[in-house]
Amino acid sequence: MNTVFDSRDPRCKQPYGALLCGKEWSLTCRPLASEGFTHCSVVIHREFANHQMEAEMPFTGFQEDRAVFSISLIPFQAPELVWYWFRFWRDDGTGCLLDKTGYRSEGDPIAWQLTVYEESRTPTWFGEGVTYQIFPDRYCRLDLPDPAGLIGDRWVHEDWSDPPAWRPEDGEVKNRDFFGGSLAGVAAHLDDLAALGVTTLYFCPIFESASNHRYNTADYTKIDPMLGTEEDFRQLCAKAREKGIRILLDGVFNHTGSQSVYFNADGFYPTLGAAQSRESPYYDWFQFSDWPGSYDAWWGISTLPNVRENCPDYVDYIITGENSIVKRWLRAGASGWRLDVADELPDEFIEQLRSAVEETDPDAVVIGEVWEDASNKISYSRRRKYFQGRELHGVMNYPFRTALLNYLLDGPAEDFKEAMETIRENYPPAAFRSAMNFLGTHDTPRVLTVLGGVPLPEGRDAQSTFRLSPVQREAGLERLHVAAAILFTFPGSPMIYYGDETGMEGAADPFNRRTYPWGHEDRALLDWFRWLGQLRKDRSSLRRGELRWLAAEGPLLAYARETFDEATVTLVNAGPEERTVSLPGEGFRDLRTGEAVPGEEASVPPYCARLLGRG
Repeated sequence: MNTVFDSRDPRCKQPYGALLCGKEWSLTCRPLASEGFTHCSVVIHREFANHQMEAEMPFTGFQEDRAVFSISLIPFQAPELVWYWFRFWRDDGTGCLLDKTGYRSEGDPIAWQLTVYEESRTPTWFGEGVTYQIFPDRYCRLDLPDPAGLIGDRWVHEDWSDPPAWRPEDGEVKNRDFFGGSLAGVAAHLDDLAALGVTTLYFCPIFESASNHRYNTADYTKIDPMLGTEEDFRQLCAKAREKGIRILLDGVFNHTGSQSVYFNADGFYPTLGAAQSRESPYYDWFQFSDWPGSYDAWWGISTLPNVRENCPDYVDYIITGENSIVKRWLRAGASGWRLDVADELPDEFIEQLRSAVEETDPDAVVIGEVWEDASNKISYSRRRKYFQGRELHGVMNYPFRTALLNYLLDGPAEDFKEAMETIRENYPPAAFRSAMNFLGTHDTPRVLTVLGGVPLPEGRDAQSTFRLSPVQREAGLERLHVAAAILFTFPGSPMIYYGDETGMEGAADPFNRRTYPWGHEDRALLDWFRWLGQLRKDRSSLRRGELRWLAAEGPLLAYARETFDEATVTLVNAGPEERTVSLPGEGFRDLRTGEAVPGEEASVPPYCARLLGRG
């Protein structure tokens, strides 16, 4: 920690973290008096405005062995990404810079970040609740579907427990094997989902598509027939709402499928697609270098032609039109959108989309798929503006997953705390509380497989049959119990990837997309997840309490979530020896056993998580 300036220390910076437009902020530097500095200034670079200024910080006196320089700064009137550092000098002209690495005499400074955001409304239901991600084809089927006559050369597994097909056909993985999960299958298990404490169902794409993952949309206006109908969707939304569950849809708006009504490369649809005629109403949606066979495609994958998100007709169709896709499905019962590959959607597109969402349903949310710190993300050489107040309410919190799994696989707790404190400092408070926290998704190996602690084998052939040994699985389950405790007690919405709560294993796609193991769940693990879901529902401090770190040292991690009348403490010991933690006061009880915790200290057994409560 820098003893001269620490942006997280209220003695050095006020307010904590990101700054609301129009709010004053103050800085204080405290160099040792023996260093002889008589002057200090702050250098402020406004990245979006491309403007830099320097303001001298008045000397305000001495505090023990420290010289104190302080300044209150004029509020920013517009959203910004600000970088700042300090300059010190003496009366004889000697001096140095101070940045995040300490004093330096030369080189570009490693500056502190300040996110300046515009005030806007963020619905609280998402961040306070529990999210459950469903890969629709693999959750539950009620009847064996007939794929005849549908887009794509589909076939259906008769055996629900089959492994997914993964071998390439003609040099390409087709993703044309289906299992027949449906919206009706989800509706049949709403009580099971409610028992997990779920308040948001996040669906991978449900629109008509030629593949089982449905990220190559064929028609945004239709539910894929193997999943059901628009009426089935409306009924699911209504039934889910009765149980306190909302629906979040996956918006794949950066690209469509080549086998789509818009592109229609194989002529499946009777109308003209962009690949068939330059007179197609969709021709301007796409960027051809040599029509019709050469075009811009997502990551060069020919089945995923990129769209031109600045094309007025496309923007009208997806966002701004009276019956646009975004508005249409909100009116049908959805409560928000998760934006696939948000870093490949222009800021202007996302801003327009959020505006349309709020116009249609002010209580709906927009969550982005961003794998890094979304406050300072650079995409295609452009700094993004996700959290300036007009774009995303929250993002998928990949840094949370990375830091947590590293910690549980023998990384120091200090690193987890630092990673999360960086996010908390950089994100507007509402965005931090609206983060989608998770242990795994359809794009990552199954969390239990990762927590087994052994490297995945190389090659898809080996990965297709890979399973943890009994010893490895037991170690993974032990770690997963701990990971789930942190997931459900940390600020943000805990997201469960379907089946993780049952002990599913699997390497990378498609082995992480096996069918839900109905009747073969790990009951002990499932009960633990259910208890955690109910605990979050029952305790307001876990839904909206402020975060206070209690310990982060080696294998020991402890933090509290506090409201004015309640506190919940999470104690984690990822090491082999029992540890003791100081509590924020007395009167705590073990929330699992109900036993009182005497005094202001609590022990944590090896490889264990304890949840304590007061109030």
